[in-house]
Amino acid sequence: MANLFDLTGKVAVVTGASSGLGADAARAYAESGAEVALLARRVEKLEQVQADIEKLGKKAFVAACDVTNETSVKEAIAEVQHAWGRVDILLNNAGVAVRGGVDTLTVEDWDKSMNTNVKGIFLVSKYLIPIMKQQSYGKVVNVASINAVVADKDDAFIRHSYNASKAAVLGLTKGMACSYARYGITVNAIGPGLFESEMTEDTLFKSEDFLALYSTLCPAGRPGNRGEVNGTILYLSSDASSYVQGQLILIDGGFSSV
Repeated sequence: MANLFDLTGKVAVVTGASSGLGADAARAYAESGAEVALLARRVEKLEQVQADIEKLGKKAFVAACDVTNETSVKEAIAEVQHAWGRVDILLNNAGVAVRGGVDTLTVEDWDKSMNTNVKGIFLVSKYLIPIMKQQSYGKVVNVASINAVVADKDDAFIRHSYNASKAAVLGLTKGMACSYARYGITVNAIGPGLFESEMTEDTLFKSEDFLALYSTLCPAGRPGNRGEVNGTILYLSSDASSYVQGQLILIDGGFSSV
């Protein structure tokens, strides 16, 4: 049974791999045996993650990539394909969270959310799915959010463009899953609850009142700890999930069940 989770010989591409969930997942892929292509705009941060992976005895490839720019994505994927010749796993992780409701958001704010969180998945998938189809194998994991299915009423934490973009990720995930299953490709999504990251550390994690309220409402009694997303990512990226298709797995300590 343990072999189902073995990623030895696989090549994984991780977007937004320079920090947070993406960097942690990239290390987890390497620990499970995969070679990892690290994509993000901040190359110096990627090189730090690359060094961590190489200490594990695995290869890591760094490619500068702005997921909102088609030329940048196309060039990055071409580099990965040239380096390794195949791609088995894609973690579409790059994302942003812009605060504000529809009455306060600017058009620029709205476009930033949609371009990164939805268009980014579209573009990276556009250039990787053909490779997976040719291989008759692929595992795609899209990072959505608990905020795709639940929202916040507190004015300080309203993020309508984030809600909309992450809900769109779910629709895209289901569409891709149904279309590409015949090619041996599984497409699923994860929905993390509250975890400390660059996205949350300067906002949500700086509010003791918010953290206290979240911990009271969440059955687990706390936010998620670093690395607690990795197990689900590895499951959806491995042959252990060979018959799981078009699903959203919430990783939220039970928050959405209350």
